[in-house]
Amino acid sequence: MLIAYLALLQRWNGTYNLTAVRNPAQMLTQHLADCLALIQPLRRFCGSGARRLLDVGSGGGLPGVVIAALNPQIDVTCVDAVGKKAAFVRQVAGELQLRNLHAEHARVEQLQLSAFDIVTSRAFASLADFIRLTRRHLAADGAWLAMKGKHPTEEIDNLPADVEVFHVEQLSVPGLGAARCLVWIRPFVEQIGTKTASL
Repeated sequence: MLIAYLALLQRWNGTYNLTAVRNPAQMLTQHLADCLALIQPLRRFCGSGARRLLDVGSGGGLPGVVIAALNPQIDVTCVDAVGKKAAFVRQVAGELQLRNLHAEHARVEQLQLSAFDIVTSRAFASLADFIRLTRRHLAADGAWLAMKGKHPTEEIDNLPADVEVFHVEQLSVPGLGAARCLVWIRPFVEQIGTKTASL
């Protein structure tokens, strides 16, 4: 299924410029392997229960498509401000029969949907902007998951005082040769009165 997704990405990319990476082998490493690295940490957080996930600035569906393909219990919505990218994700959902994959063409701050358990992004914005733009989309006991390169110490220092980074996980992506990490953020537990799952 993931190879079929890459084939679609390569085919549509020629017309719609979904990604600057055009070589199929580089797509495999820089996109697919990179997104696969978050699957196990995500599963640890989600457990076996059904969850709703919002992928912000999803572009051609990274990591949203990969998450939906490998986790049928997670209902994934990809949002992007570029219409052709949202249309591509809808095409992927149809061709690969991923009923748990949806796409919204909108700016995330204008999106009108019920709250999500997890809000994720990959190279979308600074952590502070990510939190600011998506705060109203996160459930009270939910968590933000940001895919980053090197440990973003300065960005973490600039986060608002009412959220906390509760886990930073270093990732090793085969063949990539670049630093990668996952930054998990949540509203302060004392403020929401519940406890987000730990990692």
